[in-house]
Amino acid sequence: MTALLGVWFGIGLMIDAWAHTNLAELETFFTPWHAVFYSGFAVVSGWIIWQVWRNVRAGRQGPAAVPFGYLAGLLAVPAFAFFGLIDMLWHTVLGIETSLDILFSPSHLGLIVTMLLIITTPLRSAWNAPDVGAQPSLGRLLPALIGLAFATTLVSLFLSYGDAMQYRPVRIVEAFSAVNEPGADRLALAMVVTNIILLSPVLLLARRWLLPFGSVTVMYTLAVLMPGAQTEFKNVPVLVSFVVAGLVSDLLIRWLRPTGERRAAYWTFAGLSGLATWSLYIGIASATGGGLPTVPELWTGAPIIAGLIGLALGALFLPNAAGSEKTTPDTADDTADGTAGAAPRTVDAERA
Repeated sequence: MTALLGVWFGIGLMIDAWAHTNLAELETFFTPWHAVFYSGFAVVSGWIIWQVWRNVRAGRQGPAAVPFGYLAGLLAVPAFAFFGLIDMLWHTVLGIETSLDILFSPSHLGLIVTMLLIITTPLRSAWNAPDVGAQPSLGRLLPALIGLAFATTLVSLFLSYGDAMQYRPVRIVEAFSAVNEPGADRLALAMVVTNIILLSPVLLLARRWLLPFGSVTVMYTLAVLMPGAQTEFKNVPVLVSFVVAGLVSDLLIRWLRPTGERRAAYWTFAGLSGLATWSLYIGIASATGGGLPTVPELWTGAPIIAGLIGLALGALFLPNAAGSEKTTPDTADDTADGTAGAAPRTVDAERA
């Protein structure tokens, strides 16, 4: 339920992002898209608060009344409301942003950080839940996947100036057909930024669980919705390339079985996933955008760089196999049976 209501919240932000990107005349804070966005916040925050209140009525007190993994989201609810008020005052005094400045507004940055904490509540709930296990089913992990995927869209939104998913096929071909134009530099940099944004959440999950087939496809399908909304889905072939890349990444997971205990497989997956994603990006753009770019070094080398960055991310996320990490006294009981030790369940969840 928390994940489903978070979808309402996230879709509301996408509608608002579409409006700010594509509508030139925005003169008021009180708009239909703000209504969808803030009503999404109201329902998901109301649900979180209700869960805590229900536990209080059942006799739980203090942190014990907060459901497993919900503490950060609960604390973010009043913070988001505060930044929403600041945002309304900001727009009233300074007007409505419709360009790059919207991504640097302090009130918007406050909203996006607190929203990220709220929308990732299902992920924190699942992280150490005793019924999830090391190899969860897709259905059991789906709320966590949805929460983290929408969090990824928030990051991509506020790094839109470096988002390769917003390029159209023709523009990709044109950019990599000239080395003396700024288009090639911008696209190459956008590919690096987007590669990190997309792959990092997948590697975070793969370090924790052996991901069930379909996990990356679900995440990448949701991730393309934000750039799709911003471009009014005028670059569908490029967006489809990422959905296909998610499927390829799922096949790589089934083949390599990367986990925190299998460092070599984890690193291999990280590199091959990046290479495959951006090879598909260039390939599908070329097939639908008028042919291969004319500078072979660019269109052949860019996916290789993406693969190397993926490998570097893999090494950063998992420098040592999980089984070789030292177990501290505070976590000795946790590693023995996969559940929390003597400390309260909620505190352990937030610490994790």
